[in-house]
Amino acid sequence: MLFDVIFAITAATASAVVTATLSFAMAPTVRGRLMAAAAISAWFVAVTIMGATGALSPRGVGVAGLGVAVVAPTALLSWMLLKAGRKGNVAEPPAPVLIATHAIRVLGVSFVLLYAAHLLPAPFAPTAGWGDIAIGATAVPAAWLANRPGGRPIALVWNMLGCLDLITAVGLGATSSPGPARLFLEPPGSAIMTALPWILIPGFLVPGLFALHVAIFDRLRRAEADGSSLLMPRHA
Repeated sequence: MLFDVIFAITAATASAVVTATLSFAMAPTVRGRLMAAAAISAWFVAVTIMGATGALSPRGVGVAGLGVAVVAPTALLSWMLLKAGRKGNVAEPPAPVLIATHAIRVLGVSFVLLYAAHLLPAPFAPTAGWGDIAIGATAVPAAWLANRPGGRPIALVWNMLGCLDLITAVGLGATSSPGPARLFLEPPGSAIMTALPWILIPGFLVPGLFALHVAIFDRLRRAEADGSSLLMPRHA
């Protein structure tokens, strides 16, 4: 339907933003960033194929497979970003850029619309939708405040809430999907999140955005430890 097409376009755009931010944060050189972008793009293609084939649907591997598809790339991306920070990537994007990237989460309005259309259940859809809208709408103000006097605690609280929103959304989605982990039995369930274009949210955007949250925590910690600016990081 038209809504699926519109979301597919916006999700692809959001995925491109996340890919670019991750690539710049992972490597200091053009070659390294291109290699990172190629690897992340291959992951995007793999998620798209899984959505097109229904590999993670209830008729496929189900919630367990989707859980692996969320947790594994989240852990790998987080480790790579932390490793890049320890190596001293002097060209890494400023922390406010990492924070502002989360503005794309205003796309959470899609969950609210799907709930209104009776295509996703409560409490999953409204909780995930309004949570993402709140984090996305406050991302740019939080980015602006991050490097101002007294602003880092605000950025830290915002980052914690952003992580909590993603964790809550994944948990509610898993417990609303057909399978042994289902706790919320009211229809329609969350099975559409394993099909295109919606699989791009748990399969690609959630791991990428959560990893950026981890990188923001690391940047805030390093800036506090060495007194460096979040705009111009200083490395040993």
